[in-house]
Amino acid sequence: MNHIKTRINLPETTQKRIVIVGGGFAGIELAKSLRDLNAQVLMIDKNNYHTFQPLLYQVATAGLEPDSIAFPIRKIFKSHKNFYFRMACVNEIRPETQTIVTSIGDVRYDYLVLATGSDTNFFGNQNVAHYSMPMKSIAEALDLRSLILQNFEQALLSGDPVEKESLMNIVIVGGGPTGVEMAGAIAELKKHILPKDYPELNLSAMKICLIEAAPRLLGTFSDKGSGKTQEFLTEMGVTVMLNTQVKDYNGEVVVTQNANINSKTLIWAAGVSGAPVKGMKAESVNRGSRYLVDEYNRVIGYDNIFAIGDVSAHITEENPKGLPMVAPVAMQHAENLGHNLKAIFNNKVSELKPFRYHDKGSMATIGRNKAIADIGKFHSQGFLAWVMWMFVHLFMLIGFRNRVIVFVNWLWSYAIYDRGIRLIIRPFKRTSKETYEVRKAS
Repeated sequence: MNHIKTRINLPETTQKRIVIVGGGFAGIELAKSLRDLNAQVLMIDKNNYHTFQPLLYQVATAGLEPDSIAFPIRKIFKSHKNFYFRMACVNEIRPETQTIVTSIGDVRYDYLVLATGSDTNFFGNQNVAHYSMPMKSIAEALDLRSLILQNFEQALLSGDPVEKESLMNIVIVGGGPTGVEMAGAIAELKKHILPKDYPELNLSAMKICLIEAAPRLLGTFSDKGSGKTQEFLTEMGVTVMLNTQVKDYNGEVVVTQNANINSKTLIWAAGVSGAPVKGMKAESVNRGSRYLVDEYNRVIGYDNIFAIGDVSAHITEENPKGLPMVAPVAMQHAENLGHNLKAIFNNKVSELKPFRYHDKGSMATIGRNKAIADIGKFHSQGFLAWVMWMFVHLFMLIGFRNRVIVFVNWLWSYAIYDRGIRLIIRPFKRTSKETYEVRKAS
């Protein structure tokens, strides 16, 4: 046990310890709110940085450098005297001893907050999990960028028209904000960037397909916003396939119930599931791999374990599947739980506040001067929504430097129709032995 303590290397204290697992939107906001609390706050994450996931697609499509959407966790909390960070993987929770098992040893907790976020959901299709490209992390975004560029380099060398078409074609599965934004970004690459980089290729033969199983895109948006999104994408040359499910994919052919598409790039943005940690009661986790929580975000069946963000599911009559897995929900979870933890520590249990989500609206960008904004009764499609989307995302980024870099990149791209990050820094290669479980574990 002494050896384990040395590896964790946390100072001994009489203060109670709050352990936060996950440095995403929920974990970061909660730790900020606990700055002045008389407690030892420990955050554990497998990365030493926070990722601004809404802009991952711009890293994947060569619009932004990866370090412009990432920020060191320690730098965020450098002035917090009660905050500690350890980079580690959390392998198991042991509620009976109030400890968690990590890759660097065991850690005791008085209060545990699970903010582990979400994983890509392939709905049990192992071929799709193996051959498609998810986009939940910076590493996956860089892999996708490399694959797209590598395929175009290979298309230059191919003398087989079918193979050349397959190398250039790109299929995106999922008509939510991520899929829509990715499709629009790739359409702009095809129009403005790829003809300059690859003038020898006949890019008119390149197909960009967006596949959605539901009858419309952006299902949580207004009907008008959804319809306008499809109109924008169609104008940009994207083939939108609604009411279509992907049945299989072997790395070369996308199989649907309606048609088969030759493509060596399948981007999977069709769904997410929670990312729970082993060790909790089976009845505490729902079918979506999310922790069932009460109105105070306590995990059902536990008094001192909480779940916030994507990994939590507060089931009500209004939301039988739980709230959407988006950043605003996670940040409001964190704000409310921060208030409640302070009330608990100050022996003011009567001041606990049940969580109530305030929907501030939804936005999605499709491309230059094209975006959708649904904010209460206000609905906008086009340039105004695009400007609003830009400033909201700039404001949400952590760090003045990151905001400046992203803003300058956007101005540069807007002014000269260029994306300067078309680099294959680390070539992507999928091994025959790679499986979804291996990828998930890494």
